[in-house]
Amino acid sequence: MVHPCPRLLVAASGTGGHLFPAMATAEALQQAGYQIEWLGVPDRLETTLVPPHFHRHTVTMTGFQGRWGYGTLRTLVQFAKATLTTRRILQQGKFAAIFTTGGYIAAPAILAARSLGLPAILHEANAMPGKVTRWLGPWCSVVALGFAEAQPYLGKARTRVVGTPVRPEFLTPTLPLLEDPPIPEGVPLILVVGGSQGAVALNQRVRQAAPAWLQSGAWIVHQTGNQDPDRATLAHPHYIHRPFLTTMAALLYRADLVISRAGAGTLTELAVTQTPSLLIPYPFAADDHQTFNARVFSRAGAALLLDQGELSPQALEAQVLTLLDAPPELARMAAAAADLAVKDSADRLTELVRRVVEANSW
Repeated sequence: MVHPCPRLLVAASGTGGHLFPAMATAEALQQAGYQIEWLGVPDRLETTLVPPHFHRHTVTMTGFQGRWGYGTLRTLVQFAKATLTTRRILQQGKFAAIFTTGGYIAAPAILAARSLGLPAILHEANAMPGKVTRWLGPWCSVVALGFAEAQPYLGKARTRVVGTPVRPEFLTPTLPLLEDPPIPEGVPLILVVGGSQGAVALNQRVRQAAPAWLQSGAWIVHQTGNQDPDRATLAHPHYIHRPFLTTMAALLYRADLVISRAGAGTLTELAVTQTPSLLIPYPFAADDHQTFNARVFSRAGAALLLDQGELSPQALEAQVLTLLDAPPELARMAAAAADLAVKDSADRLTELVRRVVEANSW
């Protein structure tokens, strides 16, 4: 029999791609009556995002680097210790299950839970599942998927397509931009979302192409990331650059076109906000998963997929100007993006977790 307020340990760490869907799901589960605690590592993004909302446990864990050597041995020792620590946390806290969004923190969480006979629910946001998902998916009670295209890579794992949860502000179409300077109504707005990982090459191409877009009357809001040494080299009153944007939801709803990498979280936000996009996948992402993600949107007609290695600033400049001059095409892309949206993903995941916890099996 399940306790009326079951305890759930959420294991998510590292990037926003893992954390934001986990946070959205955890908040929905909390509203459904679950007691939520968190499992992360000491020095990643969750140290600032999680504590205001959930009690946080930590384990020391890093990812495998691919080459065998001293670093691999150290990672294996960390992994063993993290698994034992997580097992102890689950026992002492009398948790009913674990929920994880993948990444290296998922491995000790899944193995610790299964060693105790507890359910493990894993959410995989990418169209190409990560290594941990491919390896440990069959050990999980169920693997919830953001894209149906991920199913063929998961063998005998039990899967359900539920979409990927987004933060609540992305479900609200009317929000203030809170930008300075204010962006006038009616002007074309190009939003550039490079992110922090691998953004420099994208940013360079954008800045080289941007003068033509500005001359055409467009405004540009550019999230550069904090590792771009040239982020202040373009100056124009209609070009706004920030290392990070705190009003991303409002800007996506306002933007006529987005130029972006192709992380699963970003694509989910583009679908929910019905925003046309040019997608330039980060070419060095693990398993090239961003290209797999972008292909889903490209094939649906929601985005244009551009290869960074073959993309010149001149080609990018021309492609954007062509789209800005074709409102019917942008409208068609927006409608295609809307068709990919799963706005109740957090509710679907909550129901899936509830069913697994109540049955204590799948």
